[in-house]
Amino acid sequence: MKIISHRGNISGPNPSKENNPEQISKVLKLGFDCEIDVWFVDGYFYLGHDNPHYKIEYSFLNQPGLWIHCKNLEALGYVPINSNYFWHEEDDYTLTSKRYIWTYPNKKVDTNCIIVDNNQDWIKKNYNCFGVCTDYIK
Repeated sequence: MKIISHRGNISGPNPSKENNPEQISKVLKLGFDCEIDVWFVDGYFYLGHDNPHYKIEYSFLNQPGLWIHCKNLEALGYVPINSNYFWHEEDDYTLTSKRYIWTYPNKKVDTNCIIVDNNQDWIKKNYNCFGVCTDYIK
């Protein structure tokens, strides 16, 4: 099963480090994938959950292991075409560009789903799915 860090979190929510490019790089170097929140505003890419916060280069988005959550329409139109990206708000399911099913917490899963579960005990649930996106990767 693939374990995906939610916004760069490792051992629980940490708003001061979430979507921070340095934290994302750290997670990738540890060998985990990472979900990031991406905005495109006035010709530039940014990371940030509720608003654009950290300005990044286009090349940052080409790193393997990123699951790019586009936060505005412009980001959806300008992310690298070969990257793994998606758009959703509170949908139960959405399809990523690589054809994985991004799944809202507490929904039914199958072997092609990535479920978001930010509970510390997620591993005890024995999901039968492709992966879990969580704040607790360690």
